[in-house]
Amino acid sequence: MIFHRYRAEYTDFVIDLIPMHFTPPDPSMGFGREQIWRITLHNSRKEIGQISYRDGESRCIYYFGHIGYHIDPPYRGHHYARRACLLLRDEIMKSGKVSAVITCDPDNEPSRKTCEGLGCRWEGITAVPEDIRKKYEISSEKCRYIWYLPEEQDKA
Repeated sequence: MIFHRYRAEYTDFVIDLIPMHFTPPDPSMGFGREQIWRITLHNSRKEIGQISYRDGESRCIYYFGHIGYHIDPPYRGHHYARRACLLLRDEIMKSGKVSAVITCDPDNEPSRKTCEGLGCRWEGITAVPEDIRKKYEISSEKCRYIWYLPEEQDKA
C-alpha cells in the first residue's frame, strides 16, 4: 500500500522531495529501511521522478546500491537527480553512514554523469551474479560509485 503526502520533506526551492511510505516487496533483499520520495518541481504536485534510500547492507545492496533514482524523460537534463541526492545527504548521515553506494548500468550515461557531478568515487564495473539477475530482473553488469559525504558540502 502506498500513502502520499503532498508536503515537501526536503526542498532546494528548485525541486521538492515528498515522502512515500510502503512496505518493500521482498525483505530478503536486505535493503533495511527503504525510504522513497516523489521528486516534484518546487511547489508542484506533479511527479517528475523518484529517489529512494536504503540503509541496509547486503549482497543485494552491493548491486542495487543505497540510492536509486529516476527522472521522467521530459524532465531530464536539468540535474534533478543530482539535486535530489544532495537533498538526501543529511538523511543518509542520520542513518549513521558516511558514504553511500550508487549503481547504474554501464550504458546509462546520464546516471554516470550524476555520480560524477556528486563527486562520487568510481569503483568499477562489476558482474551481477546470475541468481540475483534472474530473481530481480536486473542487468548483468553494474557500475559502482561510492559517494563520500563530507561534513560540509555544497548543496546547490
